[in-house]
Amino acid sequence: MLHIKVLGPGCLNCYLVEQVAVDALEMLDVEATIEHITDYNEMRKYPIMYTPGLVIDEELVCAGRIPSIKEVISRLKEAMAEESGA
Repeated sequence: MLHIKVLGPGCLNCYLVEQVAVDALEMLDVEATIEHITDYNEMRKYPIMYTPGLVIDEELVCAGRIPSIKEVISRLKEAMAEESGA
């Protein structure tokens, strides 16, 4: 199962990133866990300079902006391919 993290203090943009991720998962009919990370010490584990950030399976895929749904779908497909060993 995919694991998604939204990095940020809980601002509107963080929730928009989370919604884009949820919408992308629904479009792909894929299940994933989604976690919102607001702790700055936890965020520092990733190479992020600006929030919001989107992490898929421990890889920072977007930071400092709200990604398009097309971009998130592409990243989710890549992560699923890696998970399946393809």
